[in-house]
Amino acid sequence: MAAARTAPVMEATAGEARHGLVARWGAARRRAQADRQAEFTAFVAATAPRLRRTAYLMCRDWHLAQDLTQITFAKMYASWGRIRRTTNPEAYSRRVLVNAIFDQKKRRSDSELVLAELPEAPHHRPDDTVELHVALLRALASLPVRDQAIVVLRHWEDQSVETVAGILGVSVSVVKMQNARALSRLRAVLGEDFVRT
Repeated sequence: MAAARTAPVMEATAGEARHGLVARWGAARRRAQADRQAEFTAFVAATAPRLRRTAYLMCRDWHLAQDLTQITFAKMYASWGRIRRTTNPEAYSRRVLVNAIFDQKKRRSDSELVLAELPEAPHHRPDDTVELHVALLRALASLPVRDQAIVVLRHWEDQSVETVAGILGVSVSVVKMQNARALSRLRAVLGEDFVRT
């Protein structure tokens, strides 16, 4: 009879123990999730200006650059647990951004306006900073999208050839060759005097 009375008490104690274990597990999971979200938020705050600037240099539209930056962060957030443990988040963010820019350029390629003749290259170096900025962005926009990425990452972001090759998923020799070709095209558009000074 005593065993019959203790069975419900033991079941209740076991149920309470399971409930306590589940509650502790849930609390630990919520803390880990809050820590991951805080870490991702700090990462976004630290890298958003640089990614937005890189996107702007390649698309010349601040609104589109903001959208591409948000797309980058959305894709990274979906895999943040894996990314933060296995890769360099900074390098990964550049790669995701460049891929998003490539995808966007492919989608918009049929809406580009083809001109019979190229606009004339400037014959003088613009003295005004705004004119200089516009001239550089126009010259950069005349390059193919991969060449734009290489020039922006190598010369504006000051990344090494190896880092650029890793971001774009190509060999070091491809980066060197396309960088030389891109700089040659920029010299042709801007003029030798413009590029030297």
